Amino acid sequence: MTHSLMNHSTTRWARASIAALALATAAVTAVSAAPSPAHAATATLQVNADQPYRPVTHVATGSLYGLATATAPADNLVEPLHPNTFVQMPAGGHQQGTGDILKVAPEAAKAGAKLVDRLSDYYAGWPYQFSWSTWPGVVQSQIQQVQASGITNLAAYALWNEPDNTWLSANGTFESFWTTTYRQVRSLAPNVPIQGPSFSDNISDMQNFLQNAVATNTVPDIIAWHELESSTKIAGDVATVTNLEKNLGITPRPIAIEEYAAPSQVGVPGDLVGYLAQFERLGVNNAELAFWNQSGALGDLLTGQGGSPNGAYWLYTWYAGMTGNMVGTVSSGGLDGVASVPAAGNQVDVVFGGGSGSTSVTVNGLSSLSGFSGSSQVTANLQYTPSPGRTVAVSGPTTISQGTYQVANGSVTVPVSMTSAYGYHLVLTPGSGSPTLDGTYQIKNVNSGLALDTQNGATAQGTLAVQATPGSGSTQTWKLISAGSGLYKIQNTADGLMLGITNESTSDGADALIWGDNGTPDHLWSVNATGNGQYKIVNSHSGLALGITNMSQSAGALVLQWSDNGTADHLWTLTAR
Repeated sequence: MTHSLMNHSTTRWARASIAALALATAAVTAVSAAPSPAHAATATLQVNADQPYRPVTHVATGSLYGLATATAPADNLVEPLHPNTFVQMPAGGHQQGTGDILKVAPEAAKAGAKLVDRLSDYYAGWPYQFSWSTWPGVVQSQIQQVQASGITNLAAYALWNEPDNTWLSANGTFESFWTTTYRQVRSLAPNVPIQGPSFSDNISDMQNFLQNAVATNTVPDIIAWHELESSTKIAGDVATVTNLEKNLGITPRPIAIEEYAAPSQVGVPGDLVGYLAQFERLGVNNAELAFWNQSGALGDLLTGQGGSPNGAYWLYTWYAGMTGNMVGTVSSGGLDGVASVPAAGNQVDVVFGGGSGSTSVTVNGLSSLSGFSGSSQVTANLQYTPSPGRTVAVSGPTTISQGTYQVANGSVTVPVSMTSAYGYHLVLTPGSGSPTLDGTYQIKNVNSGLALDTQNGATAQGTLAVQATPGSGSTQTWKLISAGSGLYKIQNTADGLMLGITNESTSDGADALIWGDNGTPDHLWSVNATGNGQYKIVNSHSGLALGITNMSQSAGALVLQWSDNGTADHLWTLTAR
C-alpha cells in the first residue's frame, strides 16, 4: 500500500487495524538455546552450504517510503542495511508529506541503493485524485526534473499503484491508461526501465494485463506486484506469472515485489524471515517492505520516522552483512531461513526464524568449502533478536551461545530452542571455538559495583541471589563450569548449588536463586564479552539477561532476569579467585 492506514479504503483499514491490535496485545515470550538432550528437535532448517544458487544482492532490504528526507533516517541507520531499492514518490508529489525522490536520492546513493519513481504518487487521495487533463503534463514534468537532477541511481519508473484497488472505471480502462502512459514515458526516457502493473497481492487480472501489453508492445521491463498477506503464497504467484510469460511468448522479466508484509508482521523478526527466504529462492530481483505506518522508518524497522532500531532491524543487519553467494536452505514447517557463504569459503552465515520450541539447524556440505577443508570442528556463534513490538527500541542482538561442534561427514547440527516471533543468527567458522572461561570468580555488577551473593549469605537450596558489598566470603565465590555449546553452569562454591531462575521462568522479572544441579535448562548460561573486561550473563532457557531489580545500586537488591535493553545493570565483571 502507498498510504498510512487511515488513508486506505474502509475494508483495508479495518483489516490492518485488527492485525495491528493483535500485534500490540500479543504476549512476548522468551528464547533459549542448546536444550537438554531429553528434548528432541521437532523441526530442522537444512542448509546446503555446497549449493550456491545466486550472488548475494540483499534483495529484500529496501522499503516503500523508507526514506523521508535527506537526513531522516540518519545515514548510520540506513547504511548498515545495505538497502537494495527504495520506492518513493515523484518530485513535488502530494501522496505523502515526505519522501520526494529527488530529496532522498543522495542518501539512497550513499547507502548504495537504487530508486523507483512511482509516478502515480504525484496525486493525493486513495483512490488517487487522477485527471486525464493533468496526467500527461505530470509525467513530462516529472521525467524532465529527474533528468535535470542528474541522479544516477534511478532503477525504474512505476506508472501506477494497485490498479485493482485505485483505478476508477470512470477514467476508462486501466489497459488504455497503461498503453498511453507507457508510450509517453518510453518516448521521454527511452533507457529507463518501466515496471508494473503493481497489482496488490491480488494478481487475478495479470493475464488480461499482459495480453494487452503484448498486443500493444507495452510489456513492462520489470513485472511488479505486492505480497501483503503471507510469504506462503509468493511461490504460487511467481509460478502464475512465469507461466503467463511462457504462454504469451514474453521473454522472462525480472520480478519486483514493490511492497511486502502484512501490518501485523512488520517489525516482527520471525514473521519476516519467510519473505526473505522466498524472495531469495525464487530469484526475485528486488523487494521492498511495505509502508503501513510512517515514512522514513525503513519499512517499520525503526520505532518511528527516523527513530531507533526495533527487533526486526537487527534481523536485517544480519541479512545485509551476507557476502558471496546465497546457498540452499530447506524449510521445516514454519521454520525457514536464508544462508550465504563468502568467496573465501570460510564461513556459513544463517539468518532464520519462525520456529517454536526445540528446533535445530543442520549445515551440510562443509567439507566442500575451501575454508573448512580438513576441519573436524566448527565454532558456532548463535544470537537472537527479540520481538517486543514495532515501536519498542532494541539496543542490539543477544548472544545465546558460542561453542564448538564436531563435524561428521561434512555436516554439523546446532540445536536451538526458539520463540516464533524472534529472529536468529548462526555463524559457523572453522576452528576449535572461543577460549574457555572455566574458573572461579567474584562476579561484580558494573552499575552498582556490588558482588553477586546469596541473600543473607545463606546456603540453602532456594535462597535468592542478591548483590552485596564485596567481600571474601565463600557465597561471593562462583565457579564457571563449561556445559558444552559455549554455555556454562554457575556454581556457588559455599554449597555447590547452581545459579538458576525461580520456577525455571522465562519471564522478565523472575528472580535468580541457587538450587541443586538437577539438569533443568535454567542452570545454563552464556557469558558474553562486551569489551573493557565486561560481560553479559544471559540465561540460556529464557534468553534474558542477568540484572538487578530497578537497576538498584543498594546492597541487598535482588538479582533477576530481564530483556537485554542495554541498561548498565546487565554488565558484570569477573575477578579470578
